[in-house]
Amino acid sequence: MQAAVHSSTLKPSPLDSFRSRKCSPFLVSAPKSRPRLSFISASAASTVSAPKREKDPKKRVVITGMGLVSVFGNDVDTYYDKLLSGESGVTLIDRFDASKFPTRFGGQIRGFASQGYIDGKNDRRLDDCLRYCIVAGKKALEDADLGGDKRSKIDKERAGVLVGTGMGGLTVFSDGVQALIEKGHRKITPFFIPYAITNMGSALLAIDIGFMGPNYSISTACATSNYCFYAAANHIRRGEADMMLAGGTEAAIIPIGLGGFVACRALSQRNDDPKTASRPWDKDRDGFVMGEGAGILVMESLEHAMKRGAPIIAEYLGGAVNCDAYHMTDPRADGLGVSSCILSSLEDAGVSPEEVNYINAHATSTLAGDLAEINAIKKVFKNTSEIKINATKSMIGHCLGAAGGLEAIATVKAIETGWLHPSINQFNPEPSVDFDTVANVKQQHEVNVAISNSFGFGGHNSVVAFSAFKP
Repeated sequence: MQAAVHSSTLKPSPLDSFRSRKCSPFLVSAPKSRPRLSFISASAASTVSAPKREKDPKKRVVITGMGLVSVFGNDVDTYYDKLLSGESGVTLIDRFDASKFPTRFGGQIRGFASQGYIDGKNDRRLDDCLRYCIVAGKKALEDADLGGDKRSKIDKERAGVLVGTGMGGLTVFSDGVQALIEKGHRKITPFFIPYAITNMGSALLAIDIGFMGPNYSISTACATSNYCFYAAANHIRRGEADMMLAGGTEAAIIPIGLGGFVACRALSQRNDDPKTASRPWDKDRDGFVMGEGAGILVMESLEHAMKRGAPIIAEYLGGAVNCDAYHMTDPRADGLGVSSCILSSLEDAGVSPEEVNYINAHATSTLAGDLAEINAIKKVFKNTSEIKINATKSMIGHCLGAAGGLEAIATVKAIETGWLHPSINQFNPEPSVDFDTVANVKQQHEVNVAISNSFGFGGHNSVVAFSAFKP
């Protein structure tokens, strides 16, 4: 979401005195047993040797399941097939009357089905943000061979849930405010607070499946999912959990959500051709396209996964999070926050820049954000000739807090299948984007190490790295 608005509408915060570095209790650094690197600068990255990758099976983190709710449905393979075919899921909004909005389209989910995953009584009460989370989480467990009674075979006290959201239960919140204004406080549903707060996705999913390990949510705007992956992996690496469900969920395509981003002047207004509105790296891009959904990974220690004979899909190598400490919505012009975050993620992953040959970019289709990310990437990777880079948002829109979750699944599927989905709507590319952006047509590509970038309002940066699993 970062860099989505024009800087003339939002001024830098005057609270410069609060720009000193602070540590979050949830976002821990790499385990102390890992050697630390001293990167002198981004420009020197190609000459610095990264530490060796983690060997301890208790600290190696693998991906054993994936679940999602998307504009292309709730099945991971169908979702990726649609991406590979270059299909756009962006359409005119019909969930409500959007005719008076300057933007009238988005990646709206239709025909969402929760049967078999949420009982009917609760399904009618829940905000879509929570429904998407529960269904994606349970489908991820099924993919990890932990559906139904099979969960009884694991120690649930050492299994946790960390699913974040940028906006929370926005429909429940909006309806509650409207009830208060129109009918008074007695007409506010008792579920108003529980279903609006951002932690309830993780909480309800854990209650449903009985996972008693680490449980909370992280809300860092559009960087949320990657923050959750990073924190979840570190719970495993520190020995606090054997398994974590992690990712993001979002359901903000409602009048107040659409109107809020319109007020920020963040959205594309290409109402005459919605399917081509999301144009990362295209000269004629005019803003991002709202999307929604959920993307959740099952992350386990290698030791735990092997003991239970789990299907290992890929390996999480490492990640990093930091802050631009610059502006509410705009990226740093020098790209320092993003480039240093990428370098830190590679350090945590134990890989060198030269090993990375695929990047799933944040690439929102905003004027400033797309080029700022590219410029930061160039500071880290001096030789771009072997790197493929693509933009999932070109087809599903920007899913806010769920974006990183859905993009991590696309990244893992690229590793698994050897095929990269295209970046569609590449009509008039920016000349400074001299990467292979997999423009308009899928490409076969053996991924060595992949990184997935997510950045959010507030200057939140997050990068995670994956590779194929090798015993």
